[in-house]
Amino acid sequence: MSVYLSPLLRAVEPYVPGEQPRDRRYVKLNTNESPYPPSPAVLEAAERAAGSLNLYCDPTALRLREAAAEAFGVSADMVLPVNGSDEILNFAFMAYGHAGIAVPDISYGFYAVLAELHRVHRREIPLRPDFSIDHRDWLNLGRTAVLANPNAPTGLALPLSEVEEIVASNRENVVVIDEAYVDFGAGSAVSLTKKYDNLLVTRTFSKSHSLAGARLGFGIASPGLIADLTAVKDSTNPYNVNAVTQAAGIAAFGDNDYYMANCRAVAAQRDRTAARLRELGFEVTDSRANFLFARHPGVSGGELYEKLRERGILVRHFSAAPIAEYNRVTVGTGEQMDVFVRAVEEILA
Repeated sequence: MSVYLSPLLRAVEPYVPGEQPRDRRYVKLNTNESPYPPSPAVLEAAERAAGSLNLYCDPTALRLREAAAEAFGVSADMVLPVNGSDEILNFAFMAYGHAGIAVPDISYGFYAVLAELHRVHRREIPLRPDFSIDHRDWLNLGRTAVLANPNAPTGLALPLSEVEEIVASNRENVVVIDEAYVDFGAGSAVSLTKKYDNLLVTRTFSKSHSLAGARLGFGIASPGLIADLTAVKDSTNPYNVNAVTQAAGIAAFGDNDYYMANCRAVAAQRDRTAARLRELGFEVTDSRANFLFARHPGVSGGELYEKLRERGILVRHFSAAPIAEYNRVTVGTGEQMDVFVRAVEEILA
């Protein structure tokens, strides 16, 4: 860091993304990307849009908003396209962090980074010993609530009825439900945005729609909340979703059947691999996401991570004490998961 950096930023510990290897080929199961490519229609749309890169993109992303609104079953003024769902989370912390926030004590690490960055008071609500969320701890908080559902890195999901209880009990504050992994087996709260004007649902196309490299996410909320967040967007980066990504997103909505079939295939591999790991003695959470969260009593989480890496397989290990014995494993293709399980068997042997 230079001597010129603001003292307010010196203490911020940046988020550390999963490793993106460049030195060799790995079976990459560490960043929750889709193992399937974008549909041909998406690639064609992106290529066509690339021919106009000399021009600014539509700052309102109108056609993309309209496609998203139709897919989500809401009006266009209830949708804000963004540069990955991290951006809508950033906007929400800026817009509603003055009330303080509540987050799970084990969840997506970017929440804590955003709280530090924007000097937002953060209350961490403990998970149960089995890593599940007790929704009763989230009632009548008196501050902005931020929940990932399914949660990360545990993969556990709240039923929609409990999500609604949380939203209904916190009508004086915004409730943010981060649905990055919802398409792999959890219930979405998008329909509740038409009933509750304090609910903001965030979505991403990085996982379910094979567009992690394009950076596309959405905020879905009442028109009032979307107007707030649009004002923040226009005050920071009005051209936040580039032309190629807008075109790819529109085409992806048009090919939604292809992507939902991929999500079902991932969920089937998830459940198949979880059963195989349990047969090997692993404890595995009941993940509703596109990853598994597992530990084995015979090998530490850090050791398993390192031995898998030596064998050319990347998974995600976290050093925080409550989850240090666990690894998060992205669900890939059947072939990738077979390679992963065989390597685990070798390590345990």
